[in-house]
Amino acid sequence: MPDLSINIAGLNFKNPVTTASGTFGYGDEFLDFMDLGRLGGIFVKAVTGKNRDGNAYPRMAETASGMLNSVGLQNKGVDHFCREIYPRIKNFNTHIIVNVSGSTVEEYIEVAERINELDKIPAIELNISCPNVKLGGMAFGTVPAMATEVTAEVRKVYKKVLMVKLSPNVTSITDLAKAVVDGGADVITLINTLLGMAIDVERRRPVLSTITGGLSGPAIKPVALRMVWQVHKAVHVPIVGLGGIMNATDAIEFMLAGASAVQVGTANFIDPTISVKIVDGIAAYMDRHNIKKTTDLVGALKTE
Repeated sequence: MPDLSINIAGLNFKNPVTTASGTFGYGDEFLDFMDLGRLGGIFVKAVTGKNRDGNAYPRMAETASGMLNSVGLQNKGVDHFCREIYPRIKNFNTHIIVNVSGSTVEEYIEVAERINELDKIPAIELNISCPNVKLGGMAFGTVPAMATEVTAEVRKVYKKVLMVKLSPNVTSITDLAKAVVDGGADVITLINTLLGMAIDVERRRPVLSTITGGLSGPAIKPVALRMVWQVHKAVHVPIVGLGGIMNATDAIEFMLAGASAVQVGTANFIDPTISVKIVDGIAAYMDRHNIKKTTDLVGALKTE
């Protein structure tokens, strides 16, 4: 059997398949469908400093090859997460990684400090890229100087593995990648959703209450692959890739482009067992091609 394990910034993953924040809840919602211990990790939904009710409905819409969402980081805040959520998920036999978001640098710091105290959480994913939050998310994720600042300030208080999730809604993804590495990021996650919209022609109104939202699913995969490939060449930290991964072939493409691990997102809404199927699919591919270690796939794209 091929060795699917991979080390990312000192953190050992049993395999490179994880689930994307906002698409897998806190993990326990999927216990009826799979053995969570078969996953490399679970990126739980965003946690902010205080309760957020999220955006008004409608806030999701199906597209021709994906979906739009403008949920708006709905959650009950970091106190509730530490008190109510953490105790019920901390003993899952896989890495639990918390997506941390905020509207100010101070809020990011507050949440990171609290999560740092939780023994069974080995890493956070700093979400500076969500296009659904009007108060600051876009600015942090699109301006290199601000990306460096928020990463550096969180780095001061967070002592474990720091992952930073990047927005694709920028002119140069490599400039943002370099900015967060300068701020102390151990790992880069990309891409978050692309900004899009949908219109109801009968009503002549936007489908989403927020007018625009984040586009995910197969439609964004070519953009995501291109950005992973560019960032892999530009910086020397591990990458977790996502964007339209629907099967093992998609996941392998991301790894060949330079991702050390992948996140499965929108596909979870179609098939709640897809992540473990992708694990099996990667193993079958490696066996078929006589590839012994997952690390041999990372960045192995031949361009000449």
